[in-house]
Amino acid sequence: MQEHVIKQNISETLELNYMPYAMSVIVSRALPEIDGFKPSHRKLLYTMYKMGLLKSTRTKSANIVGQTMKLNPHGDSAIYETMVRLTKGYNALNTPFVDSKGNFGKVYSRDMAYAASRYTEAKLSDICESIFGDIEENCVEFVDNYDGKMKEPLLLPSMFPNILINSNQGIAVGMASNICGFNLGEVCDATIAYLTNEKIDITQHIKAPDFPTGGELIYNQNEMAQILETGKGSFKVRATYSIMKKENCIEITQIPYTTTIEAIIDKIEELVKSGKIREINDVRDETDLSGLKITIDLKRGVDSELLMQKLFKLTSLEDSFSCNFNILVKGRPQVMGVKTIIKEWYEFRKDCIIKKYNYNIDRLQKRQHLLLGLKLILLDIDKAIDIIRHTQKEKEVVPRLMSEFNLTELQADFVAEIKLRHLNQQYIENALKELDKLANDITKLQDTIASENKLKRVIRDELKRVKNSQDISRKTKLITIIEQHALPEHHFIDDYKLKIFLTNEQYFKKVSLSSLRNSGEQRLKDNDIIVQELETSNKTELIFFSDKAKVYKLKMYEIEDCKVSQLGTYLPNILGLDTDEKIIYVYPTINYEEMALVGFSNGRVSQIPLELYKTKTNRKKLINAYYTKADCIGIVVLQEDEVACAIRSDGRVVYFEPSQIEIKQKRDMQGDKVVNTTKKTEMTELYAVKKQEINFKTMNLPSNGTQPIS
Repeated sequence: MQEHVIKQNISETLELNYMPYAMSVIVSRALPEIDGFKPSHRKLLYTMYKMGLLKSTRTKSANIVGQTMKLNPHGDSAIYETMVRLTKGYNALNTPFVDSKGNFGKVYSRDMAYAASRYTEAKLSDICESIFGDIEENCVEFVDNYDGKMKEPLLLPSMFPNILINSNQGIAVGMASNICGFNLGEVCDATIAYLTNEKIDITQHIKAPDFPTGGELIYNQNEMAQILETGKGSFKVRATYSIMKKENCIEITQIPYTTTIEAIIDKIEELVKSGKIREINDVRDETDLSGLKITIDLKRGVDSELLMQKLFKLTSLEDSFSCNFNILVKGRPQVMGVKTIIKEWYEFRKDCIIKKYNYNIDRLQKRQHLLLGLKLILLDIDKAIDIIRHTQKEKEVVPRLMSEFNLTELQADFVAEIKLRHLNQQYIENALKELDKLANDITKLQDTIASENKLKRVIRDELKRVKNSQDISRKTKLITIIEQHALPEHHFIDDYKLKIFLTNEQYFKKVSLSSLRNSGEQRLKDNDIIVQELETSNKTELIFFSDKAKVYKLKMYEIEDCKVSQLGTYLPNILGLDTDEKIIYVYPTINYEEMALVGFSNGRVSQIPLELYKTKTNRKKLINAYYTKADCIGIVVLQEDEVACAIRSDGRVVYFEPSQIEIKQKRDMQGDKVVNTTKKTEMTELYAVKKQEINFKTMNLPSNGTQPIS
């Protein structure tokens, strides 16, 4: 059977299939709305509200999860994870919405798993009274759930700008949201001030974000003002610590919201193992029921403050929070600043109050309408009683009352249902008083709806009540660094003695002296030999000379330590050497004050200051490192007790001191003649020897050298 291939336009296919999915993720899953909740949060909290968990005692979490599946069909594990984040025990929110009992894990721990839903209990927190307070008065729109058997709210009528209080993160399709939390009291004050004067400076009321995990926020006024205005930007939060001098340790009690205990400990252990930090003896997690604690045991004589500066730079003990206040407003994602978010929340809350008041006006008017009918009956109550007594059929009572007293059907039905015992003086007086009160209440509600200022006053009063009942002190401390100088790089490098080895097959070994003392034989590739070894320290810079007149530079600490039982680092890989290029000499320097002697086959030696290889831009590769019109036969940097030894191809030797050679001011200048060469002889080697090892006497240069060595 022949298959038919249907050709489709890829743009149309994406539009028909992918775009609906993308819109669903954006609008119905990943981004929070102006009430501060995502759909999964809203479905869970509304289910708990309908279960009566606002005022009652806690119930098993499994019960809540099961009931929530009537609104959210994504499975029990997903619902329970959502619930965990909203709990007080998990500590992820400034104002937790679920009052929890049991192990719900911690936001600051990666490995502290929450208990199964059958073991934990929960109810709604007191703050939820401000979330659900008006929901029974038709202040928000309700829609069908996924199977059409229940109703659920599109938004929750939050009495405060919850969207700004709690951190919220979401990744949609083609966009994301990352909202930091702010202090409840500060946000309420800012909103009250905005409702009084829309031109306020928001930074006078909201200083900076606040996180439930605390920490110290590095406050930069200009950067923070930009974040509050635009909803985009980043700031840094660092851990809170105490130096325990008596115990010789550092205790960390608060960490940035964006990291975990395990991530910090793993990174510190990695730094210790790699040798980048050597001041630490041990690091451990001592978190218990009293709260978070990471303890770092120090070696003797360690500068604790300097170590913490290193750890801030090298670990997530100091971390950045990138803000992206992307919020759904009326179904459209928008990135907004804090004042704009407050404005949109005010419009939302105002709409809730108007709907609530219209609902109450309608309810009061219905009651008023019934009582007005009763008032008409009271003009001749005996006549009404007589009509009811002498009407033969029950169904004729209401029509006759309507006809005789000019009542509506509702009014007549209400009168007909009044019990006989209620036809007394007290009942009648109370009904007439209620009528006056209803008229007054309806007028007040209508006046409030018609007045923007009165609506603002209602919202301000609500915010004041929320702040007074729920105000939480700031947890994240603000630290202002007027001029934050980065510590010089060498402060972050652990300095220790080591020995370097260069082999003929281009392997480089960096071995600490402590490791060298406890090691066995050197491991080398077959037929490989060590061509150079030097003792130095970890805070030096390496200068590698190649046989192609190039110099490569690396920081010593950029190369990992190894053991003599290892082959070491393969230089062509880390330096990016050409295929036929080879390193012939390496020298570690701190200040580039030394002189390099470069010997050539034509008998010349060039004395080049290492200063000429120093670059301001920290380039790692230099060309024209030395003279290229003769073969380089050796490079050496002499120590104070050394002299240079040059060997001619016939075995004659010339010893000389650097002072006999002119210092060149350009790297690629040819050197001074040291050894006389002929058509049959050339200079073949240049190396350093100790003065005490030879019977040294100064020779005039150039020289034929002493007799051949046997």
